[in-house]
This record gives sequence, C-alpha cells and structure tokens, in this order.
Amino acid sequence: MKTTNKRTLEEIIRVDHAGERGAIKIYEGQLLALNTFKKNEKLKKLIEDMKEHEREHFEYFDKEIQRRKIKPTVFLPIWDLLGVTLGFGTTILGEKAAMLCTASVEEVIDDHYKNQLDKLGDDEEKLKKSITKFRQDEIDHKNIAYDKGATKSGLYSVLDKIIQTTSKVAIKVSEKI
Repeated sequence: MKTTNKRTLEEIIRVDHAGERGAIKIYEGQLLALNTFKKNEKLKKLIEDMKEHEREHFEYFDKEIQRRKIKPTVFLPIWDLLGVTLGFGTTILGEKAAMLCTASVEEVIDDHYKNQLDKLGDDEEKLKKSITKFRQDEIDHKNIAYDKGATKSGLYSVLDKIIQTTSKVAIKVSEKI
C-alpha cells in the first residue's frame, strides 16, 4: 500500500487552494471587464458558470486547509491581484484572448492535477477522487474555451506562453511558501 508523504500532501493542498482561488480571481477580473467596458452577455454567462465550478473546488480545498491545519501560501494577496489583472486584461483584449486565458491556465492545471494524482497514495482516496473530478471540470473548461474561439495562432501564441509560464511559476512558489 502506497502512502502519501506528509510534506507532499501539504504542498498539494496548499497549491490547489491557491490555484482555485486564483482561478476565481481570473474570472472575477473577466467579469469586471464584461460589466464595465466589454458588454457580452453570452461570454459573461459562460464565465459565471465556470467561476462556480472554481468556487466549488476552492471551498473543498479551503476546508482541507483548515481541517488538516496547513498554512496557506503567503502569496494569496499577490495571486489575487495578478489573477484579477490577468482576467481583466485578457478580456479587454477581446473574447479570443479571454478564452485563451482559460485554455492556457487549464492546460497547465490538467498536467498539474495529473502529476498530483500520481504522487498521492492509497491513503488519500477521497482527495484523489476530488482531484480527479476537479481535473475533469478543468478539462471541460479548456474544451469550452477552444470551442468559443481560443487560439494560439499569431500573437496569441505569445500570450499563451506568458500565461502558461506564469501559471507554472505560481504553482512552484505556492507549493513551497
């Protein structure tokens, strides 16, 4: 029977807590842009729906942080600010950029969750089940984003690289601090 290392478990829960909160902040930034400068009711409804999934994920990890007495990342306030900024900025650039933001982040999270599932032992079946469900939600968000116009062609490829790289850096930092 494979068991999960305590440090690994703390890192997984800490980073997932931060990541799901960050996702909410990205969607809040997108909604701020849609409520002020870019009126698009269809996109607004889509983002509100995806934000609700992220809220469900965040609430789960928030309870795990408290239940297991794990210290959240000290960078939460910075991730909040950067998430809102990223969401707002990409939405100001247009629907394709907003959807690319979702697709780019979700691609990173898909791999991230897959790697976590490989690290978790048999002693964390409930956590594995939750992460598996959340991973599928993120894959669904990515697919929706591509269906709604996300693209990596032209200059969008640069935006994709920036979003994916910063997401990976945020993950590494949040795991440890």
